[in-house]
Amino acid sequence: MVPGMPAEDPPTQELKLQQLAQEEAEREQLADADNDADAERHRRRADKAGYLRRKLEERERSEREAGDEDEPPPAA
Repeated sequence: MVPGMPAEDPPTQELKLQQLAQEEAEREQLADADNDADAERHRRRADKAGYLRRKLEERERSEREAGDEDEPPPAA
């Protein structure tokens, strides 16, 4: 274990919610930007957070599908 690093990764759902909050915060700051440079910076950050959130959604689906494959078929 590396000192200062968590022992386990946070759940995908938690990461997805963090990215959603980040995206929303950046979009709010974009609306309040004083100049073009600030607006572009907040737009890029919001876009990145949105991209990461979508990737986490894909990961969540994959984890769910992999979990379904690990389960035995229902008894008839």
